[in-house]
Amino acid sequence: MSNEPIALGEALASFDALWSPRIVTRVNDYDVRIAKVEGEHLWHVHDDTDEFFLVLDGELCISLRGPAGERTVRLPRGSVFTVPQGTEHKPYAPTGAAILLFEPAGTLTVGDRHDEIPDHVDATTGHALGSAGTGARATER
Repeated sequence: MSNEPIALGEALASFDALWSPRIVTRVNDYDVRIAKVEGEHLWHVHDDTDEFFLVLDGELCISLRGPAGERTVRLPRGSVFTVPQGTEHKPYAPTGAAILLFEPAGTLTVGDRHDEIPDHVDATTGHALGSAGTGARATER
């Protein structure tokens, strides 16, 4: 991790892959990740951790399934939302978005429980900023 300031706009401009987060820094045992997203992710659950989202640009929607039924939250630029651990959710961005995520290091982007992983979703614990990534189903650290 760098001990220099990181300009998020420049960091986002350094890669094009969608649904393939880059780790920009670490806070204690948590990764701070940025990602470009467009279209749908997949329904999944993180059994042991919450998932924090900050929308840097565009709009992100997150569908949630819980005991009270299904609902969708819409997050315009500048909004934050935390998906509680154990909550089934599916992020999507019809017109694209840039997001920042905060979650424990080693957390898989597709969660602990999910359906089949579509080819456009990178199943990863995050790529180092500046790495090319390896596309879908990558799991590098």
